[in-house]
Amino acid sequence: MGTLGPMSGSPSRLDERTEHPVLERIPSLLDAELSVVSRREPLTVPPGTSLADCLRLIRRSGVGDSVLVADESGRLVGVLTERDIFGRLIGTGADLSAPVETLLTTEPHTLRLTDSVRAAMELMQTGRYRNIPIVDAERRVVGIVRPQDIVRYLAESFPETLLNLPPRPHQTMDESEGA
Repeated sequence: MGTLGPMSGSPSRLDERTEHPVLERIPSLLDAELSVVSRREPLTVPPGTSLADCLRLIRRSGVGDSVLVADESGRLVGVLTERDIFGRLIGTGADLSAPVETLLTTEPHTLRLTDSVRAAMELMQTGRYRNIPIVDAERRVVGIVRPQDIVRYLAESFPETLLNLPPRPHQTMDESEGA
């Protein structure tokens, strides 16, 4: 088995090949509009939907999504978040036949497709939001952005860099491994 070699010399070459091109591209990627980020359809229900139906919808989706409540014209009424469910519903003996309006957040932070990826990341970080509704000028729901959507967008922006990286980019071997 080879031993780890010193980290002099190689890291600067690896840094140049891997980190520098990435760092150069990040500002433009973060300033891109959310419209370039691929997203899943949001979980959306009309007002009056029972909390039990909302929970079933979340369970069927297989992901920890928020449920967006939109009126008949598609305008955002509010959001039932995981925080709402775990903090105000689970273990409280709440009536699951009650309408979603009894628990939803009625003035959620929203973004537009023309807002930047950076704006979404900042809102997720500073506001501790995981799912941010995307609305148009009339507050009609047009999507939702999640952290995994942004991570996927960034990763897909660097396929050649990510796919060609060794498991530990700064590790060098004094001798070859293998038989």
